[in-house]
Amino acid sequence: MTTLRFGLLAGVALAAALAACAGGPPPPDWQANARSAIDRAVAAHLLGDTRAEAQEFALARSEVARTGRMDLLARVELTRCAARVASLAFGPCEGFEALRGDAAAGEIAYADHLAARPPTRERIALLPAAQQPAARAIAGGEVSLSSLRNIEPALSRLLAVALLFQSGKASPEMIALAVDTASAQGWRRPLLAWLEVQALHAERGGSAGEAQRIRRRMDAVQSAR
Repeated sequence: MTTLRFGLLAGVALAAALAACAGGPPPPDWQANARSAIDRAVAAHLLGDTRAEAQEFALARSEVARTGRMDLLARVELTRCAARVASLAFGPCEGFEALRGDAAAGEIAYADHLAARPPTRERIALLPAAQQPAARAIAGGEVSLSSLRNIEPALSRLLAVALLFQSGKASPEMIALAVDTASAQGWRRPLLAWLEVQALHAERGGSAGEAQRIRRRMDAVQSAR
């Protein structure tokens, strides 16, 4: 399984918060365990391994819970929900909502962003820089394809396009960018989700041949294990 850099989900900033808890090397066991579990959980989600994803997120949550840090628990839940949104699995972030009362303003702003709620200028400023262009577009502004292409890391880019799609602001070119991003990384779950969007658009536009081509590509991805 591909190992992902911890905290790449576009600014939930769990990695930084975990690092700040350690007074110096060596880090406490819970910190190292939580970081590794989050990496494995996100990787499992992107590869479509639902069982491993659930197990690793449960481990990460258990390790963080040992500290009694509600803000870190909230960020674990937001990380999980952000991975799902990037794969077009929209819905309430139930794990976070149970902790909303103990969350800080930054976590609340991020949770609302994951739901594609139009933010205020003040809320946009609380979001990670990679997500601010999409947030401004959701609030009624514009976002360019080139600015989305420049978002790093790749999962942050995928998340930004997913939120634009959820709010009805993603162009066909942006959807193609999401497909290319997921494909380049070998992320099976989001790639299938975004290819399905492309196939449906082709079918509704009367491009039967293009839709068939996309669905053949989906068959190839689905055959991968």
